[in-house]
Amino acid sequence: EAEKAVNAAIEAVVEALAKGERTAIPGLGVFNIRERKARKGRNPRTGKEIKIPARKVISFTAAKSLKEALNAKK
Repeated sequence: EAEKAVNAAIEAVVEALAKGERTAIPGLGVFNIRERKARKGRNPRTGKEIKIPARKVISFTAAKSLKEALNAKK
């Protein structure tokens, strides 16, 4: 049952991100889509300059409560 619930939650996050929507999970954090600009790079094998196209990337910002739990002194 727990596996089904987790899989359903992940599927919902993926679907929302595919639509370009910001997705928040209380106590965990926020998933968001960011645009990365096109830029120049280098092929590490040949050293030849290449063009890296613009693309969308997923960003995650941890919730304050998660950060505090990870940094709590015991």
